[in-house]
Amino acid sequence: MGERDFSPDLNPVDGVWAHVKRSLANLAVVALDRLEALVRNRLKRLQYRSDTLDRFIARTGLSLDTPTSP
Repeated sequence: MGERDFSPDLNPVDGVWAHVKRSLANLAVVALDRLEALVRNRLKRLQYRSDTLDRFIARTGLSLDTPTSP
């Protein structure tokens, strides 16, 4: 699979990163460790926003099937 085979429309992770990048867009960070802390904080906050995470998955058009027990 080459680089051209990549389909960001089917990858909900791209939506997560776009969301995080937008939240950091107007910040001026002077140290890499501070940027890392901000990114970790944004991702941690998203962990508790299931509605937002569900939208990232819904935008892909893919469905999540609940596994059935044997």
